[in-house]
Amino acid sequence: MTRKSVTAQYPDVQPELPPRSRGVIALLEENCTVCMLCARECPDWCIYIDSHKETLPAVEPNARARTRNVLDRFAIDFSLCMYCGICIEVCPFDALFWSPEFEYAEEDIHDLTHERERLREWMWTVPAPPALDPSAEEPKEIAAARKAAEKAAAAEAAARAAAAAAADADGEAGAGADAGTDAPGSSEGDA
Repeated sequence: MTRKSVTAQYPDVQPELPPRSRGVIALLEENCTVCMLCARECPDWCIYIDSHKETLPAVEPNARARTRNVLDRFAIDFSLCMYCGICIEVCPFDALFWSPEFEYAEEDIHDLTHERERLREWMWTVPAPPALDPSAEEPKEIAAARKAAEKAAAAEAAARAAAAAAADADGEAGAGADAGTDAPGSSEGDA
């Protein structure tokens, strides 16, 4: 009530969207292994995936031939999608991303089913991830790996110190034995 109202001049001036805005889902085909997790977890069943198995010949002489899934179709029906983001969260290989693009309205509802070629085009509009916060707490995995590396380095340093101490002890024992043979003779000469 106390502020002046501002009219958004949308078609002429693009809005400033927050960095994590949910516009459209983009697909990075190279990362997709056709695991079907996104399609199974989708509450609206709006993701359609077709694939076939391909046999790869053995690389080594006594090895077996390998089979892999090849993606034939990956489509998302955005007329059914409720933009919950579950498919993006469950993807174990980072094949799905949020793009902030929201201008993809169509006159025909059938055109809202985006096939993999169109989903790939949305990939170029995905913003880069934000930089890490320098004051943030170190991730547990990195902290555990660093502690293990420090522990291994400390054990190696202790082993080196023990080896150096043993070498010094052997050197002193040899010098003491030489000095011990000279010492009785000198004490006899004094007596």
